[in-house]
Amino acid sequence: MTVGDILAFLERFAPLHLAESRDNVGLLLGQRGRSAARVMTCLTVTPHTVAEAVESKADLVVCHHPILFRPVQRLSEDTAEGRLLLPLLKEAVAVYSPHTAFDNCAGGINDLLCERLGLQNAKPLRSRAEPKVKIVVFVPDGDLARVSDALFEAGAGVIGEYRECSFRVPGTGTFFGSEAAHPTVGQKGRREEVAEWRLEVVCDADKAPEAIRRMRQAHSYEEPAFDVYPLQAQGGGLGAGRLGELNPPLSLWEFASRVRAVLRTSGMRIIGDPNRRIRKVAVVCGSGGDLLNEAAQAQADVFVTGELRFHQEVAAEAAGLAVVLAGHYATERPGVEHLAEILARQFPQVSVWPSRREHDLAWSL
Repeated sequence: MTVGDILAFLERFAPLHLAESRDNVGLLLGQRGRSAARVMTCLTVTPHTVAEAVESKADLVVCHHPILFRPVQRLSEDTAEGRLLLPLLKEAVAVYSPHTAFDNCAGGINDLLCERLGLQNAKPLRSRAEPKVKIVVFVPDGDLARVSDALFEAGAGVIGEYRECSFRVPGTGTFFGSEAAHPTVGQKGRREEVAEWRLEVVCDADKAPEAIRRMRQAHSYEEPAFDVYPLQAQGGGLGAGRLGELNPPLSLWEFASRVRAVLRTSGMRIIGDPNRRIRKVAVVCGSGGDLLNEAAQAQADVFVTGELRFHQEVAAEAAGLAVVLAGHYATERPGVEHLAEILARQFPQVSVWPSRREHDLAWSL
């Protein structure tokens, strides 16, 4: 088992193209080829989580918040970034961050919050179209299995909850090779007819270049014939934030009490009449101010997030939105723990745990 094996799964579960454009996601430190027997998840890379990763001999840290979010010019013991990351570099610990891809994906943090808060019919607050293409390649019978496997291994052929999806039609291909050609079958200088298969697979647009590269490697022809067709983007259940329903509805006081109990937090900020009836609930983990307008336009009764700036709180009240601010840590730490459970089920031969030393930086009187 390697770091790359685990990252391949993470990138299927939370595709990086779902991340916000400003984000810094993916493998941020380390090597994909390194063996991975021990994996730690955490919300943030801090001196506490770094010390735990090193002492526990972790091979990979999956952190929600990215490291090196802004460019740095040096990593040395004289800089805060250096003091934080040099111990990981010394022990060859890889660091990967899915961040907003994990927020936005199906089964990600926002979906988890909706489930635990008892919300029904959850859908994205801001839908994200998922660009896809169809790759069509023509292959001789002897290449069909090898080329199909290469495309599937690159992430092509996924439709919803199904993998290795393709369509295949037999036919006849023709070609006339020049004197400079080196045909795999037949002879140059004359027209050849070969029994071939038309192989079709759908593919995420960002994975298409790698899928085509692997297809060409697996294909025996000197010049494989293939087409790439753009497909109409489908939003599906993907996107930022969630909008769900309470059935039966609760008062704001009752709902806020549920949030506090589910997220095991205290010191929440609440805006709105405690007796207001709550049915439609907008949820955004972490800092959700960017989706405040979408929540208002969706006519949500309450907006649940970790934190807002003061003027965003004022805007929410003006828009008629009740607000429950449960804290950044409280709304995202459950996702980190859940991700450790997912990885442990997927890779039973790997030791996976959520950081045991991580804690909320703030405390309440």
